[in-house]
Amino acid sequence: RTIRVGRILHPCRFFRILRDSAGDSPWKGMTMALAGTLGVGNITGVSAAMVQGGMGAVFWMWVGALFSMAVKYGEVALAMVYQKKAIDGRLYGGMMYVIRDGLAERLGRKTAYLLGGGFALLCMVNALVTGTIVQSNAAADALHPLPEWVSGEILALLTVVALVYGIDKTGDITLRLVPAMTGIFLVLSLWVILSHISLIPSLLSEIVAEAFSLRALGGGITGMGILQFFRHLRESGMGVSLRYGITRGIFSNEAGCGTSPTAHASAAAVSPFHQGCMGIFEVICDTPLLCTMTALVLCIGDRRYGILSTGGDNLTLQAFRLFGGGAVYWILAGMVAVFAFATILAQMYYGHTAIGYFTGRKQAGDMYTALTMLCTVWGAVMEPGAMWDLADSVICLMTCITTVVLLVLRREIGKTVPEEIRRAVS
Repeated sequence: RTIRVGRILHPCRFFRILRDSAGDSPWKGMTMALAGTLGVGNITGVSAAMVQGGMGAVFWMWVGALFSMAVKYGEVALAMVYQKKAIDGRLYGGMMYVIRDGLAERLGRKTAYLLGGGFALLCMVNALVTGTIVQSNAAADALHPLPEWVSGEILALLTVVALVYGIDKTGDITLRLVPAMTGIFLVLSLWVILSHISLIPSLLSEIVAEAFSLRALGGGITGMGILQFFRHLRESGMGVSLRYGITRGIFSNEAGCGTSPTAHASAAAVSPFHQGCMGIFEVICDTPLLCTMTALVLCIGDRRYGILSTGGDNLTLQAFRLFGGGAVYWILAGMVAVFAFATILAQMYYGHTAIGYFTGRKQAGDMYTALTMLCTVWGAVMEPGAMWDLADSVICLMTCITTVVLLVLRREIGKTVPEEIRRAVS
C-alpha cells in the first residue's frame, strides 16, 4: 500500500512501518543482526571506549549513530535488492553478493566476483575475531572467578548444541533471547539512572565539554597552522575521544561494516524499504538507547566512585555491583555470557554464508565450525589489547569497502525509497 511521507518523518509513523513488516521473518532477521551487535559491544565496548577516549567518546558515539542510520538503511536495502533464494527456498545474501551483482556492469563480472570474494574472506575473519574471540573474552572476563578456559569451553559446548538445532534456525533463537536480555538490561540501567537523576544534566554537559572545546577549536583554527592545529587536537584528547567513540560505536551497531545485511537478507521482507527501516531501528536500539544507558551508568559510577580511573575491561559490571550488590553483578555477568553466545551464533551464520559464496560443500562449513570452536576457547584466554587492535583493523577495512560500494550504488539505494518520500527530501 502507499506509504505517506509523514510515516518516515514522524517517529510514531516510523514504527507503523515496522509494524507493517508482516510476519516473524523480518523481525528474525533484525534480531539476528542485533544479536551480532548487542551485549558485548554495549557493555564491554562502551566501557573500553570511555577508558581509552574519556567521557567525550560518548558524544562521538551519538554523532556516529546519526550517520550510521543512513548507512545501515543503505546496506540493508541493497542486501534485499540483491537477495538470493536457494533451491530449498531458503533466502540468503549479504554485501559480498551486493558487490558481485551490483558492480558487475561497472567492473565486469570477473572483477566484481573477485572483489566480492575478498569481502567474503574479510567477513569470515571478522566472524572469528569480533564475532567469536571478542565475545568469548568478554564472557570469560565477566564470569570471573570461573577459570577462563572453562568459560570458553562452556560457550563452545552451547554453540555446538545450537548447531545441532540448525545454523539456519539462528533467527529463531535470537528472536527469543535478544528482546528478553535487552529488556532486563534496560530495567537495571533505568533503575541506576533514575536513582541519580539529579546528576544527569551535569554529566551530559561534561560529555559534550570533553568531546571538544569550542574555545580551543577556535583558538586552534585562528592562531595555529593546520599541522599544529591537528597536533593540538591529538594532544588535547579530542582525537582520542573521536577515534574510540566512532570505532566502538561502529563495533557496537556494525553500521557500514557490511555484516548485518547478511542477517537481514535471510528475511522474507515486504520490501527493501521496510527491511531498511528495520536496519534504522537496529541502530536506534543499539547506540542511542543501550549504549547511552551504559555510558550514563558508567558516568554516574565515575562521579560517585571514580570508577573510570581504575581501568579494566568489565567496568560496567563493576559499576552495577557498586549500585546493586553481588546479585545484580551476576545477573549482568550472565547476560554478557548469553549475549556473547547469541553473537557467536549470529556471526557463525555470517561466516557460513560467506563460505557459501565460494562453495556449497558441507566439509567447508564443518571446517569453519571447528575453527570457530577453537577461537571460542582461545578467545577466552587471549590478552584484550591485541584482541581489540585486531578487531578494529578488520572492522575498519570492511567499513571502508562497504562505504565505497554504497556511494557507487547510491542510485540503487534511492530507488528503494518510495517516490513520494524521495520528492519530499529532494
